[in-house]
Amino acid sequence: MKLPRSYGSRVYLAHVILVGLGLVFLLIGWWRTGVLLIGVTFVLATVARFFVPEDHVGMLAVRGRVFDMIWMGTLGTALTALAFIVPSTWP
Repeated sequence: MKLPRSYGSRVYLAHVILVGLGLVFLLIGWWRTGVLLIGVTFVLATVARFFVPEDHVGMLAVRGRVFDMIWMGTLGTALTALAFIVPSTWP
């Protein structure tokens, strides 16, 4: 299997793999770890979207840079906060 040529596509591939791992954690019942991993992954993708040049962004770009950073940053921050705010159900 060949890696994608653009930096953004490599970041996107890593992003998809880590979100998939977070979903596996959710499926096995470790919801807090899964949500935290997905949230942190979106925050890191936001940082990558800021630093990767436009000509190398590849599949990491959905719309414009500002829009991508706002929606990924908001989603990542919300999921990360959710993982910390929701109280544990165990005594």
